[in-house]
Amino acid sequence: MYNKIYSYENLLHAFKKARKGKTKKRYVKRFGKNIKENLLKLQKELTTQTYKPKRLKTFILRDPKTRKISKSAFRDRVIHHAVINIIGQIFEREFIYDSHANQIGKGTLKAIERFDKFKRKVSKNNTKTCYVLKADIKHYFDEITHNILLSILRRKISDEKVIWIVTKILRNAGGGAKEVL
Repeated sequence: MYNKIYSYENLLHAFKKARKGKTKKRYVKRFGKNIKENLLKLQKELTTQTYKPKRLKTFILRDPKTRKISKSAFRDRVIHHAVINIIGQIFEREFIYDSHANQIGKGTLKAIERFDKFKRKVSKNNTKTCYVLKADIKHYFDEITHNILLSILRRKISDEKVIWIVTKILRNAGGGAKEVL
C-alpha cells in the first residue's frame, strides 16, 4: 500500500488536487515550475523514509470568529493528498452519511440541502416549530490523542510504512495533541 502512495502517478495526481483553486499562488507556481524534479524528490524522501514535514505556519483568522490556523507547506500538502488518495477510500464508506466536510461530492451546499430536507420533514412543511442544535467542539484537532487515532488506523491498515507517514503528518500538524504512552 505504501508504494502506491509514493508512485509518481499518485504524487502527480496529489499535486493537481493540492493546487486546485490556488494556481495563481506563488508557492504553487514555484513548485510547478520544476514539477518533475520536485515530485521525484518527494518520491525519494518517501521511498527512503527520510521525509520530514516543514514547520507549520500559524496565524490568527478573525472571520467570523477568531481561530488559530496552521498551514502546511505546499510540498507537505501534496503528501497529504497522496496519502488520502490511497487510504481515504478505506474509511469513507464507514463515515456517517451526513458527514459533509472534506468529502468528494458533498460539502457546504449539499449539507444545507440535506438540512432543508430534514427541516421540512420535522416541521411538517413549516407548519410546526422545530429546533436545531449547532455545535462545535472547541480545539478538537488539538485534543485528538494520536495513539488512539493510530490504533483505529491500524485496524484497517497493516502496512507499517503507511502508519509511519501518517504519524509524521500527525506529529507535525498536531500542535498540542495528546500522546498516550
